[in-house]
Amino acid sequence: MNIQWYPGHMTKAKRMMQEDIKLIDLVIEILDARLPKSSRNPDIDELGKNKARLIVLNKADLADEAVTEEWKQWFESKQMHVITVNARSGAGIRQMDKVIQEACKEKIERDRKRGILNRPIRAMVAGIPNVGKSTLINGYAGKACTKTGNKPGVTKGKQWIKMSKTLELLDTPGILWPKFEDPEAGLRLAFVGTINDQIIQTEELALEFIRFMEQSYPGVLKERYYPQTEPADTLFLGAGSQYANEITILNQIALSRSCKKKGDEPDLEKAAAILFDDFRQGKLGKITLERPVL
Repeated sequence: MNIQWYPGHMTKAKRMMQEDIKLIDLVIEILDARLPKSSRNPDIDELGKNKARLIVLNKADLADEAVTEEWKQWFESKQMHVITVNARSGAGIRQMDKVIQEACKEKIERDRKRGILNRPIRAMVAGIPNVGKSTLINGYAGKACTKTGNKPGVTKGKQWIKMSKTLELLDTPGILWPKFEDPEAGLRLAFVGTINDQIIQTEELALEFIRFMEQSYPGVLKERYYPQTEPADTLFLGAGSQYANEITILNQIALSRSCKKKGDEPDLEKAAAILFDDFRQGKLGKITLERPVL
C-alpha cells in the first residue's frame, strides 16, 4: 500500500510555524511512543534548528516498554531531552516543568547575565495529527485550554497559552509532510489512526498489520481472538496469494467476533475495524511498530 495524505490546511500551518519560530526558545515535539520515527515530521528538525529540543513520547502506556527505553537512549544520543507520558491519564506530565527548565538552562543563564529576570520561556508544541498534543497541553495546564478529539486535524490554528509566569506555550496544528519517502511510515501511521480512516482500504491495511504482528509479536492475535482453535502452524497454511496467511487470520477474527454478511459470508471489513480498535485501545497488549537503528 502506498499511503499519502496532506490536506491543504497543513501547508498554511507549516508557513505559520516558520514565521513564529523566531519567537521560540524551545521546541516540544510530541511523538507517538509506538512509532517514534514514523510520527516525526522531518520538517521539525529543520524548523527547530539551533533551538532547545524536548521529545515527548506520548501514549507510552500503549508501547512496548523495552523498545521505548531504546528510543529514549536514541534521542538522548542526539542531544535531545526526552520524557515518556500518557497524556490521557496524566502519567508523566509532572516531569515537564523540571525537564523544560533543564532544556532551557543555557537560555535562562544568558538572560541572567544580561540582567533579564523572569522572562518566560516560550515553547512551541509541535507534532503530527492525532498524536495527543492538545490532550497533553490540557493535562499539563490542568484545564481545557484546547480542543481535543480522537480524529486527526482537530487543531486548525495556532494558540498561545500562558501556563505560568515562567512558561508560555504555542500550540500549533498537526502537520504531516507532503510525501512519505518511506512507504512503511505511511502504513504505520495508518495503523495508529493518524491518517484518516475514511481514505484507507481498511481490509487491505488489516492484512499488512496482521503480517507485522505475526512477524514481531507472534501468538498475540491467536491468544486474543481464537485461543481454543488448532495450532497456528496448521491453521494458517495457505497458497496462491501473497496474503493467503493473513486472509486466513482475518477470516478467523471475523468468525470469532461473529462478523458476517448475508449468506454467512465473513465480513472482513468489520473484522478489520475491530482489529484496529483493539490495537489502538491497547487490548492487544503493549506494541511498538518500529525500533531505532542504534
